[in-house]
Order: sequence, then structure tokens, then C-alpha cells
Amino acid sequence: MAERLGVGLVGDGELRELLGLALRRNPKRAHLLVSNVLGKHVPQRPSVVYGAGVELGRRVRALLGEDGVRRAVVVGYAETATGLGHSVADGLGGAPYLHSTRRPVPGVARAGGFEEAHSHATSHLLLPEDPELLAADGPGSALVLVDDEFSTGNTVLNTIRALHERYPRDHYVIVALVDMRSPADRGRLTEFAAEIGARVDLIARNTGTVTLPDGVLEKGQALVAQQEAAGDAPQDGPPHPRPHTRLDLPWPAGVPDGGRHGFTEAHRALLEPALPALADRIAQALGDTPRRVLVLGFEELMYAPLRLATALEDRTDAEVRYSTTTRSPVLAVDDPGYAIRTRLVFPAHDDPADGPGERYAYNVAGAGFDAVVLVVDSAADTPALHAPGGLLDRLAPHTEQVLLAVIPSYVPGAPAPERQEEVSMQLPEPLRGPAFSSYAPDEVGWLLQDLSDTRLEAPTEEREEAIQSGGAHYAESLPVEYQPSAAYQELFKSALALSAARIARAVGTVTETVLAERGPRPVLVSLARAGTPVGVLMRRWAQARHGVELPHYAVSIVRGRGIDANALRWLAEHHDPADVVFVDGWTGKGAITRELAAAVAEFEKAGGVAGFNPEIAVLADPGGCVRTYGTREDFLIPSACLNSTVSGLISRTVLRADLVGPDDFHGAKFYRELAGADVSGLFLDTVAARFDEVADAVDTEVKELLAADRAPTWEGWAAVERISEEYGIHDVNLVKPGVGETTRVLLRRVPWKILARRGAGPDLDHIRLLAEQRGVPVEEVDSLPYTCVGLIHPKYTRGATGADGKAVESA
Repeated sequence: MAERLGVGLVGDGELRELLGLALRRNPKRAHLLVSNVLGKHVPQRPSVVYGAGVELGRRVRALLGEDGVRRAVVVGYAETATGLGHSVADGLGGAPYLHSTRRPVPGVARAGGFEEAHSHATSHLLLPEDPELLAADGPGSALVLVDDEFSTGNTVLNTIRALHERYPRDHYVIVALVDMRSPADRGRLTEFAAEIGARVDLIARNTGTVTLPDGVLEKGQALVAQQEAAGDAPQDGPPHPRPHTRLDLPWPAGVPDGGRHGFTEAHRALLEPALPALADRIAQALGDTPRRVLVLGFEELMYAPLRLATALEDRTDAEVRYSTTTRSPVLAVDDPGYAIRTRLVFPAHDDPADGPGERYAYNVAGAGFDAVVLVVDSAADTPALHAPGGLLDRLAPHTEQVLLAVIPSYVPGAPAPERQEEVSMQLPEPLRGPAFSSYAPDEVGWLLQDLSDTRLEAPTEEREEAIQSGGAHYAESLPVEYQPSAAYQELFKSALALSAARIARAVGTVTETVLAERGPRPVLVSLARAGTPVGVLMRRWAQARHGVELPHYAVSIVRGRGIDANALRWLAEHHDPADVVFVDGWTGKGAITRELAAAVAEFEKAGGVAGFNPEIAVLADPGGCVRTYGTREDFLIPSACLNSTVSGLISRTVLRADLVGPDDFHGAKFYRELAGADVSGLFLDTVAARFDEVADAVDTEVKELLAADRAPTWEGWAAVERISEEYGIHDVNLVKPGVGETTRVLLRRVPWKILARRGAGPDLDHIRLLAEQRGVPVEEVDSLPYTCVGLIHPKYTRGATGADGKAVESA
């Protein structure tokens, strides 16, 4: 800037430490003052960034006094000073904070606006949730305006003029990191204060001036063109396949993600004690490896990631830095004397009102960060963020680990913070691997409580007797986990090899149907545990084919007891219920389909949040019970062949009054001791490896399905009722149709006999093997809508199985 354009920075030694110079790619102003303590363009220690704002706030507090602080309002400027203004408000203490925004929010009335003439994005909106926030509270109540720099004063004068007409007051305080006005500009502010009849004070950390030669704008534009044509500015690296990890942070309910709609002392009182635990979650997700970590915020979302970074800095041995992405187009030149050394370019990912455009992250590439924690609000967690060429994709080549931390976008009009805190404190965060389950932490969050240290297993015969006699519910205990023989394990692997492409096609079909009909970013909620491997595969398909990271959780549903209402409450606090898509492995006769519909209706009737859609998406729907499915064929899904060892080593869920209280999630166990037999990863990886080869077939099939009548036929339920009567069972709960359910009868219940469709082939090899091991007869029948049906022993007594554990025919 000095050598090529003759731009000069005049000031003391500290000013030169605070600021650098760069060249804007902007036809309105040639130069950019690059702050080293703002946390926007230059990664800096978060404690330094936050401390700079807090110290300015303390100076304002000394100016206003205790009474003045209580009646003051702090306003920061978007996008650059949103975090600085919030930090000033923290240092001031007791004053509400609001920042201007360039993001219109439906349903929130505009309380004012102003123009920033030199900016690349000129219009600022003021959207307080409280329409009286900006009104003066009597004589002497101050409006504190915070910007990163005070260069000409035009933006501040425009702001005061616009607000003074609507909310007149007699005191304004202007706060900036640096005051760079010329003598003429200083005189203009004095004249303006006299014009409106108000006191105007200015507080800055340092002062100086910028000297600009004649014709600098034209020369600057020419230099930008020259440098970019020469390729002197390092750009993005090549695409990198390294995956990222997603972390939905347990942000305190009711606390805004920033000051876009106002941030009060009540909000601050809820956020401060929550920060250490939030930082611990991030540190846990990062692990012990990273030595240098960047917490990267997003445009106007500066304060939340800054506070997360300050808390992380206190709670980790890693070197932590903080900066944010920006709309501001700046030339990058890799020269030690230049402030912007590198830039990453990516498309906007928050559906901005002014349309799509480029966004930037400066001085991140080549900075040697072992890990980047990207913090965005949920409104910005869109397909564009995850798509090829998106920000996550651009970050990958420059770090070993990318962690995406998402906090909920604040919606004005939400319940009061006090009530929200009361609810959220009762509900813990999801359990994740490797502490709970063998799945990777980003694959699924289990909305369950860990009962691994509780003895819950009972012999199969004792459980069956208690269940059928009405003495116990099946969810009050667990069967002893079936340990597959070597022959059975080989059968599983063979079945997986034969059916992997078929399953991949069904995964693709159901996922594409969900994406087409339930929005671009549904929240997958699998019904533990059979639905969980399917949910993980659907998540992998969306990531592989669309670059979209779908949130995925597993919840408990119990026949006769309903879905876990606390899990629904947690989901409603963290996501829009309308985005939730329930996922299961397959349908049998449709009992769980009906159970879920009744449970959701009961949840709403009891005062729960409305909006959950009880329809289930399944891999296979042989019973004709749902409208969203991958296939309606009844074939062998290898994950049905095993129990926990294909489901992340998690037991089926448990609901027992002495273990699960009114404020608890349902329970489950993590069988760590079975790690040697775990094939959960093998199942997922084998199926996912076939995604590419079935993609064309999936596209064709989905087009046909979307145009077809997919209304449930309930054919399976009719068949089950007929079989129940024909075989003298008289209880549809003892008839388990389909390959998956029949497998579970043989593994977990006391089987009576197996009905197999005449001529069924390899899909039933594992059924025949299990039946032989347990002495269960297999009867071939005609006119069966399923490949097979398992019948639980209808007249169970201890004599229904012999001493060898094999089935005995009932009289």
C-alpha cells in the first residue's frame, strides 16, 4: 500500500500494532484498515479480542456513571463490529445491546435503518424484538454507538440523524478501536452535535490518520486488476475429501445467538454459566491432538463464537485463535508487510436477502491451524455450506480437522429465558461415540441415558413367561445378547456381500424421497435401534451425493408405551419439529407406525410442542404401512441378522420406572465388551461403497416413486390377522412378519414355528440356520405376502422349551 499507492498510516507505535493496511476490491474506497484486535480479518487470541471491547466498555461506564449505565443502550455496526459492540456492552454492564443487520427477519418490525456509503453492502436494518428498546429513558439516557473504526464519521452521523428523528435523546457516545478522522471531519461532528442539540462524546483506544494521495481510488482499482491477473494473491487449495465433524451445541434455550434482536442482562446471566460446558463439548470433540485451533465465526455472528473461543482458550492447552468470515472483498497478497496474506472464496450460505454472492475468509489458508471450529447459526447451516466449493470444502485442504458447531438462530417471540432454561436443564445432551456406541460422534446422537452398569438381562424363557403372563413389559428387561457362531458370522458376511448394492439402492431411494418431500435439510430421527444403521446410511448418502450434513439422532419408542416424550422435547428445543423425519429399518405389520402416530398425538394433547410429522421413512416396507420407503420387497437386510454388534454395540431400549424418571430419557446399554465381534462399521462401509454404482438407478426410481400413488395399503396387517386366526394364536402381537422381524423372534423370543414362502431362496439362509440351532420347524406355505413370518410360542410355559433350549411343539 505504501510502496505502490503512497498510502500512509500516521500514528504512534501502538496504532501500528493495532492496524495494517490492505487494498479493497471496492469501487468506493481504495484502502481497508485491517484491525489486529477485532477478530475479523486477522486471527487473534480471543482473550485479546474480547478484552479490547470490554476495556472500551469500562471507559464508557466511567463516563456515564452507575445511573447512566442503567438507562443506556449499546448499538454495534454490522457486520464488522457486532462482536466488538457486544463486548463493549459486557464491559459497560447492565445495558441492553442491539446490532444493526443486513439480514431481514420475517415477522420482526423494522425500528430504523441507515446507510454506510463506502461499504460493499450499504443498507443497515435495526430489528429489536422490543420496539421500545431504542427509546430514550428520560434526560441523560445515552445511546452508545460502537464501530471498529471512526474514519470520516459519515456512518455514525447517518445513524444518529436517522435515530434522532424517531427516538430523540440528549446524549450520544461514539466508541471505536481507532479514531482516524481528519481535522475537517472532527469539526463536522462538533457542528452536528450543536445542530441536533445533543451531547456527543467519543471514546477510542487510539488515534491517527491515513494519508491518501490524489487519484488513489483509480490507482487502487488498477493495482487490484494487475495483482489478480498476475496471480500474486494465494487462493483456495484443491478440493479435499477430508470429512468434518458436526456438533449441535446445547446453546442455552431462550438466549439469542447475538444482538440482532437485542441482548439483555437476563440473557447474559444465562449465557455466562453455560460457556464452560459448551467449551468442554468443543474440546471433547476436538480431542487431544490439535496444538493450534482457529474458532471461525460467520459474518454478523461474531460474539457467540468469540465467547466460545474465550472459554475454549481457558480450558485447553492448545493455542486458540479467533476470526470470522466476511462479505468484504479485499485483495490478498502474500507479502510479510501486507495485512491480508491469503483468502478463501466461497458462496454465501445463509440465503441472503440481497441474493447470492462471494464470501471470504482471510489469513486462514497457510496459517498452520491443526483444527478449525466453524461456528454458524442454524439459519446458515444450509446445503450451500456443505456443497462442493462451499466453506467447509474450502477449509478442508488447510487443516487436519474441521468441526462444525451449530447454534440455534434466535427467533423473536420465543418463550422467556427463565422458562426455557428450566426445561433445558432437565434434558442432557445426546450420548455419542466412542463413549457410548461404536459409531463416530457425528454419525448419531443418542437421546438415551446410559444404563451400561445396570444388570438388565434375563434368560429368554423367563422374559417370555413374564411378558405373556402380563407380569412384565418387554421393555423392562433385556434378552441375553445372542453370540453368533462362526457359521452364522460367515452367513452374515455372505449376505452382506450379496445384498449391499440392493441396500444401497434402497438407502438412496428413501433418502432422495425425503430430501425431495421434506426439505433440503431434514433432521433424521431414527427409532433405536433397528432404525439407527439406516439413519446413518441415509446421512452418508446425503453427504456423498449432495454435500449435505444431516443432523441424526436416535430415540426410543416402546410398543404400548409410546415414544420418549423427553426426547421430543429436546428435539423441539434444538430443531424445528417440522424438519424432523422419523426413520426405521423396515415395517412388519405396522405396529410401530401406529404407535408413533398415537404417541405424537398424545404428546401434543399433553401440551407438548406441535408440528412433529409421525410418518416414518423406512428402508423396506413389505407390509405396505408407510408412503416413504426404499423398497416394498421383503428381502434380507443384513443389519436384521444381528443385535448390538451391527447397531453400534447398543442394546434395545429400556423403560422401567425405577430406572427412568419423569425427567430422564429412556435407557440403553453399551456393550463395550463385544467390541471384538462388532461389525457395525463393516456394514455401513460395505453398503456406502456401493452408492456410486446405484446412483443412476436411484434417480430413475425416485422420479417414478414421486409420481406414483404410494398410499399405505396395510396389506401386511390383514395378512397377520388372517395368520393369527388360522394358526389359533388369536394375538397379532405374537405374529412377526418379514425377514427382519422373524430374525428377531429367533434371536430374542421363544419361537414356535417359522412360515416361509414356498421357494424362498438365499434371503432365508440365516433364518434356516437359526431355526435349526433352536429346533424350530420351518413350514413352507403359499400365498404369503412376506418372504417369511415368525410365530412366537402362543401357549408359553416353562415346558415350551426343553432342557436344551430348543422349541417344543404345543399340544
